[in-house]
Amino acid sequence: MPVKNPKELFVTILSHVRHGTERSAAIYKELGELAQNSEIQEALGARAFVSQQDLAKLDEAFKIIGEKPLNVTGRLHDVFVEDFRREVAEIQSPEARRLFVLARANQLSHMRTAEYVTLVAAADLSGHYGVGVLLESCLADHLAFVERTKRLIRHVIEAKLTARATG
Repeated sequence: MPVKNPKELFVTILSHVRHGTERSAAIYKELGELAQNSEIQEALGARAFVSQQDLAKLDEAFKIIGEKPLNVTGRLHDVFVEDFRREVAEIQSPEARRLFVLARANQLSHMRTAEYVTLVAAADLSGHYGVGVLLESCLADHLAFVERTKRLIRHVIEAKLTARATG
């Protein structure tokens, strides 16, 4: 579909983010299960829950601008998941698997963060400040998750170092 103006671009990007957010909840759950670690599973389960709340905010944003989400393909997410499944299956070390899962979860969140930064600016440019508030709250959720993921990565590494020092 050709994009003719900034509003159509905004709706297109917003539609991609909505579609990705919808898919992300399932991806985070799968990442958590494959990590085979209760702490990581809990964190990614919480992230999946927050993704559902973000979905409601995105639906409200569409309502405010008087548009409906476009039908978009999620090829980027499909490739991400396919690659993840293939790569994680090859990792035998539990610690390496945990770090890999956290790295991929962080990568997914950073990708979405970049989209939200763009959408917040576009909402402000279009004069939809309420939409900007909704999008900025979604952005804050992603930034918080990135910080929590960094802490989990540190925790996994510290546990391995402690085990090595005492063993």
